[in-house]
Amino acid sequence: MIHGKMLFLNPTKESLTGKLAVPGDKSISHRSLMFGALAEGQTEIRGLLESGDVLATLSAIKQTGTMIKRRAVGHYLVEGTALKNFSIPTKPIDLGNSGTSARLLSGLFAKQVGPLTLIGDQSLSKRPMKRISKPLTQMGLDLQGDTLPLVLANPHQQLQSITYQMEVASAQVKSAIMLAAIQAEGITTIIDPIPSRDHTEKMLQDFSGEVTRVGQELLVPGNQSLKATTVDVPGDFSSAAFWLVAGILLPNSELTIEKVGLNATRTGLLTAFDQMGLHYDLELIEDGSQEPRGNVTVKAQKGTGTVIEGALLPRLIDEIPILALLATQVNGETVIKDAQELRVKETDRIQAVVSNLQAMGATIEATDDGMRILGPTPLKGAVVDSYGDHRIAMMLVIASLIAEGETRLLDAFVMKISYPNFLEDLKILLHHNQ
Repeated sequence: MIHGKMLFLNPTKESLTGKLAVPGDKSISHRSLMFGALAEGQTEIRGLLESGDVLATLSAIKQTGTMIKRRAVGHYLVEGTALKNFSIPTKPIDLGNSGTSARLLSGLFAKQVGPLTLIGDQSLSKRPMKRISKPLTQMGLDLQGDTLPLVLANPHQQLQSITYQMEVASAQVKSAIMLAAIQAEGITTIIDPIPSRDHTEKMLQDFSGEVTRVGQELLVPGNQSLKATTVDVPGDFSSAAFWLVAGILLPNSELTIEKVGLNATRTGLLTAFDQMGLHYDLELIEDGSQEPRGNVTVKAQKGTGTVIEGALLPRLIDEIPILALLATQVNGETVIKDAQELRVKETDRIQAVVSNLQAMGATIEATDDGMRILGPTPLKGAVVDSYGDHRIAMMLVIASLIAEGETRLLDAFVMKISYPNFLEDLKILLHHNQ
């Protein structure tokens, strides 16, 4: 039941059964719009995620002169001109809550005269932007601001190649540099010791671009001419993660998530399942795409605690909230380390996860770079808060299904940032077996 901004949730005696296709991948949706604008010709996008974050990117690109047409739900045409028709908006571009938009668009727009101002909501305005301003400034962009608002200008419309050592494993920072490097003089080298999401590399190749990985180095030639293409966006694995964990936790459940993206840089949760002794079935779909996709099936089962650390973290950074919930219900201790990046997400996700699950009765404590969780512990309904974070909100909805008593979720409707129909899909899965 909905009351104002509060969502009243009750546990269920039902299992989750059936098949479900989750919305399009958020990361790939953002990038398909940006590369469509940067290419020459008409790019067709199918399965675009129509969420708050992606629509912020779409609006920004339209405001700067690129024509985008909506043909149907998730079906868009981008009339790319390699940004030759770029126009400077008279007002700041409002990116809402989208950190991906702020960071990647700074790279995409890095060669434009400007000045161009990017703004966002209160949460986005607190997130660190120095990590992109440092490399982009070295390339020749005049970028003012360590947080939003950001003011971008490049009076000479020139960008130089650089060699840059990544300071954090961040696909957003890497992608911002790559989007600028494509438009720069010379070959840009990005030294990336811990691989992060590689959607930008794959999509650059889909648009007839060039990028080469040699060990820890990513080589991106400049002055590239990209060609329009067709992008078929797979389902978002980060959205699927909530259902996969729910299927494991709710008794007698068996569900399949169909046509979901299975990029190896995104499926760290499946590695965590392996470590916890949890079983799943994978069916790959061969369609010739750079982005692997397939069907994932899980059943209700019990697992054991594990340690999540090191190179695994970038592969499941967005799944930590739902993984923490899973850890409260498996046998033994789970330790999550090296996750300090969670403290500068939409909210401090370590604090948000720990405080909410503690309120529901979990044995969980925060550490500087993660958390320690002891399970299994029964959960009870409580008043909980998303803190304006979509992934915290969805994790708490799943938690409410296995808790005893009513859960009241504050600021629930931030779920629209990445999964507008989350509650509707929950009803579909619960009612399949009736």
